[in-house]
Amino acid sequence: MDNEQHARHRPGTGGEPAAIKARRGPGRQTPGQTEQRNMELLDKALGQFLEKGFERTTIDAISASVGMAKRTVYLRYGNKTGLFKAALQRAIEEWIVPVDRLRAAETDNAEETLLRIGQILVANIMSPAGLRLMRITNAESGRMPEIGAFTHEQGTAPTAAYLTDLIRRRIRPDGIEVPDPAEAAMAFLYLVVGGPASMTAWGIVLDERAIDKHTRYCVRLFLHGLLHLQQEIRGADGQAIRRRGVRRQAAYLQRIDVAAQDADKLRGLEEENRRLKLLLAESMLEVATLKDRSPPQ
Repeated sequence: MDNEQHARHRPGTGGEPAAIKARRGPGRQTPGQTEQRNMELLDKALGQFLEKGFERTTIDAISASVGMAKRTVYLRYGNKTGLFKAALQRAIEEWIVPVDRLRAAETDNAEETLLRIGQILVANIMSPAGLRLMRITNAESGRMPEIGAFTHEQGTAPTAAYLTDLIRRRIRPDGIEVPDPAEAAMAFLYLVVGGPASMTAWGIVLDERAIDKHTRYCVRLFLHGLLHLQQEIRGADGQAIRRRGVRRQAAYLQRIDVAAQDADKLRGLEEENRRLKLLLAESMLEVATLKDRSPPQ
């Protein structure tokens, strides 16, 4: 099939077969156009939910902003809550950082790896999409707890699982594993990533230099904190080993002492036995001498 024939059979091109156009009818959208319109609807909806809040946002206003009939919106999403959740889900799916991208940032140096990953995650949460998502989730999760749970499940949980695995794999000096790496992963997110986002949400303006300085400081603080925990474990293990050694030595000395006491008792018994034997022999000799001296009867 040449290029001209191929173009005539490709959907959505000028060469689309007339039969397909006739079935679709005048003004009907292609599947691609319908999907594009739906994405536009979800974007406009999320923007209005963020600007006005859930209660003050109306389906009328959202549908009017994209030139779509209210009936179409209701057919697709049922009600305003269904539309809100769909818009939020799409925002989360576009916002999350793929784990493969985080894994690709790993290097042979643990601190450099954590810094690179921290910078990626901070840049992501500080992006306009990230800040918008954080604001609307914080605003509505109190009224709809499932929103916060969904955001955590889809956005935070995969990243935390990756960080848990990374900490378990890469931060093991002397073969000692970090205690509770899952808690360490969440601490990394709160310390390194959550700080700039929270400050921005509070209205504190941070420039790129301040954000980078904060990220570097918190990564070092986090890593050195983990290493300190591991040193404590090593020290505790060493003390336990020393205590076990002392106990073993004391038990050994006690056994020696008991053995020595037993030996002393044995020697005393042997000495007493010899003394008794000697006394018996002397008595028998004395009896024999007396018999010899006695006159015959």
